[in-house]
Amino acid sequence: MHGVVVAPHPTGRTGPVPEPIPRPPAPRRDPAGGRTPHLLALALFAAYTTLSVLRYRRMETRSWDLGIFEQAVRGYAHLQAPVADLKGPGANVLGDHFSPVTALLAPAYRLFPTPVTLLVAQAALFALAAIPVTRAATRLLGRGAGLAVGVAFGLSWGIQRAADFDFHEICFAVPLIAFSLEAVLRARWRAALLWAAPLVLVKEDLGATLAALALVVAWRARRTAPRTAVYALGVALLGAAATLLTLTAVIPVFNHTGGYDYWTKLGDGPGPFAGAETKLRTLAWILLPTTGLLALRSPLLLVAAPTLGWRFLSGDSHYWSTEWHYSAVLMPVLFLALTDAADIARRSPLPWLRTYGDRLPACAAAAALALTTTLPLASLTEAPTYRKPPRAVAAERLLSRIPDGATVEANVGPVSRLAGRCRVLWIGDPRNPAPDWIALNNSSGWVRDPLAYAERLHPDARFHVTGTAAGYVLLERRP
Repeated sequence: MHGVVVAPHPTGRTGPVPEPIPRPPAPRRDPAGGRTPHLLALALFAAYTTLSVLRYRRMETRSWDLGIFEQAVRGYAHLQAPVADLKGPGANVLGDHFSPVTALLAPAYRLFPTPVTLLVAQAALFALAAIPVTRAATRLLGRGAGLAVGVAFGLSWGIQRAADFDFHEICFAVPLIAFSLEAVLRARWRAALLWAAPLVLVKEDLGATLAALALVVAWRARRTAPRTAVYALGVALLGAAATLLTLTAVIPVFNHTGGYDYWTKLGDGPGPFAGAETKLRTLAWILLPTTGLLALRSPLLLVAAPTLGWRFLSGDSHYWSTEWHYSAVLMPVLFLALTDAADIARRSPLPWLRTYGDRLPACAAAAALALTTTLPLASLTEAPTYRKPPRAVAAERLLSRIPDGATVEANVGPVSRLAGRCRVLWIGDPRNPAPDWIALNNSSGWVRDPLAYAERLHPDARFHVTGTAAGYVLLERRP
């Protein structure tokens, strides 16, 4: 008889007694941390956005990159070629770096035609990467350790330096790598490859990163999914081929010289052993405060090799250090390699290694919090960060004299205020036609006589100074 059992009756008689009604199962806790990864990402987005937008508001732009990318996105937004006149009159930005992914920003820029749109998008992409990092760490290490890894990633020096930079296309690569490696840790091989595939549209060197990531998939899948491992090896070859093809064929098509301008940074210079002290210091910053060297136990760290390779082989010392944005793409690799290595360490026969793996996520979060006091996000605790200085107000008022659509030669400072409404050329480029205006940030006094400098650049034109303010000089060409 199904559904009943025979048991002693309370009166002592026997008879059928109904089975007890089963209790509903307890609610299953989300192994990926529930809403925690998303809340962390939202907090990081607010912090990154505040940092970069307030710096723009204070006119503390440090590079011409924001102007270059705004010119390119402006072209996409108006269904035109991504011309960046700052790289040379009529220069197609695809002949400089192959980054067609920035076209995805065109709809937002068309609605909000300001460089702030690019800064907010960059902040959102960096913050988005915290979701897969935190989720993967939570799934493997538990809620507390997962949150610690997410915080360590979000506050890592590489992400903070990049968020403090004006704008760069690598902001698209950071979440793509993070989602891809999360899929690797879940043994979702196809998803891992699909997330990584768009890297070839982010920047020309990232095809090599795709190849490295596909090799990791092939290694991880070799026993449980040998056919997938073969496919992954094919993707690795395609990634390497994509980089080679882009460097030797695609970029030269768009470049006015018919070549790739950055070969000289690899072929020329002091050689791969130059700056060894700086490179070793950078390598220590990459591995020690972030992962305590434990990430070296994970094959996921291989994904960082292509980026470190071209940076350290280059003769350009800017690539060797921890400054700028160059290390941002390494951060999701490091923290997901740390997650993988900590999970592996838990099964080690060595008690000290198990203990080290258990405690390292919290240590990484503590290190990131401590280092933040010397990193860009620390400025959010300072009152001057939120005030627009009088010099910025005066400089903006001066630049507002330039009419929309004018051709302007400028250096860093005026560029980010003019690229969205004028044709802006880089000051001193011999290919430039005589502009209508010249706008200089001469705060350091690098030009002793701006008028003589302008007429030396364009001997056939005559200029006059129309105003100065806060170290900025504005010159207009005479009719």
